[in-house]
Amino acid sequence: MTKKLDLVIRQGFVVLKDEVRLLDIGVSEGKIVSLAESIECEDCREIDAAGLYVLPGMVDVHVHFNEPGLGSWEGFASGSASLAAGGCTTYVDMPLNGVPPTVNAAAFKQKLAAAESNSYVDYAFWGGLQIGNLDELETLAECGIVGFKAFMSSPGGDGEDIFREVDDLTLYEGMRKIAAIGGILALHAESEPIVSQLALKSITEGRLTAKDFIESRPILAELEAVNRALFYAEETGCKLHFVHISSPQAVALIQQAKLIGLDVTLETCPHYLTLLAEDMESLGAIAKCAPPLRGQAEQDALWMLVRNGHIDMISSDHSPCPTSMKSVDNANFFEAWGGISGAQSSMELMLHEGYHRRAIPLPLISRMLSLEPAKRFGLHPRKGEIALMADADLVMVDLNASYILQKTDLLYKHKHSPYLGKTLDCRVVQTWNRGKLVYQLGQGHGIQEPAAGAWLGKN
Repeated sequence: MTKKLDLVIRQGFVVLKDEVRLLDIGVSEGKIVSLAESIECEDCREIDAAGLYVLPGMVDVHVHFNEPGLGSWEGFASGSASLAAGGCTTYVDMPLNGVPPTVNAAAFKQKLAAAESNSYVDYAFWGGLQIGNLDELETLAECGIVGFKAFMSSPGGDGEDIFREVDDLTLYEGMRKIAAIGGILALHAESEPIVSQLALKSITEGRLTAKDFIESRPILAELEAVNRALFYAEETGCKLHFVHISSPQAVALIQQAKLIGLDVTLETCPHYLTLLAEDMESLGAIAKCAPPLRGQAEQDALWMLVRNGHIDMISSDHSPCPTSMKSVDNANFFEAWGGISGAQSSMELMLHEGYHRRAIPLPLISRMLSLEPAKRFGLHPRKGEIALMADADLVMVDLNASYILQKTDLLYKHKHSPYLGKTLDCRVVQTWNRGKLVYQLGQGHGIQEPAAGAWLGKN
């Protein structure tokens, strides 16, 4: 017997896995149950999407919301609201920058409690691999994490409750354990010996500018770390995912590894596709990140790799902090907090730069934003695609709209972003999470109460 429809979204240009079609979408109990040119319904809510494009909600597998303990930097409420306003309906929160970091079951439970009833969209969590927690990995996996995260260079920070980089033995042994439990390891791949020595030399010599910071983290450091991790993966059989890859050379190494049968994926971020090294110099620490922004040649090559399907997914690496931590009063760029606040703009940036400026097909952009991350981290077929029996996570976008991003548009706790003042030739109009409207453009700040996002871990 056909279920009674709760919602029909009518006559939008629906972005499917391989095509765009003018369709109605029928929703019942939070699931997509009908896709047709015309759907009849009685006593159901009807939304006119004529002239709009309907995409699957973004699945952002790389955000830092800093809870528990550092919710003053962002928090699940403001972070998830920002994502909803940007067309993201699922996120995976990283294990670091919370106090404590998510490196054992007790810390995981604290994070889960902090998120409950405070997220506007659905969520999952990463666990951490660091020196000293090898015996915690299996228990963390049993908690319901999507995978593990490790740093091959120092993530920075002071104190006891910070996330620390792995040494080579911990990385190798961690990969062995993660492979044994069928897990996946995400890696920040920069060589600590290279970047730390170059940074020390630069600081000692008084070379403290943004340009000096960029030169202290060369592409060589990314390539060395990627090579080393791929070697360990081949030895251990561990599945790998490389986060925020910044160079086409690193993508080439990972592509070669795929060809010999390694189970490995990569993401890049909107900032590597839309900002340049010179922007880090002109905008200042608002645009500071690691790996740093690269040059025009590298960015053009990354876009070509996007077009050719060699970039698996796009993630924001949203890394917020109080705006005061982005100030460099003593002109020492090395001391400013590294991390870009940009998650609210990810989908619009990719549509603006990818679709409008470079004519990349919408299904390909949607695959990188939604389908591929959902598939890689065990969230598909529930998430990532407009398909029958998938969650009704839907984003209505006006591809003919144009606006200038202002502070008043941002829902972050700290309203700084390197994209402020940028003209975007598209705009998210509505975001639906499991058939519930969570964001509506033009209604105050747009967020619809209450915060009803759900954890996507174990039932």
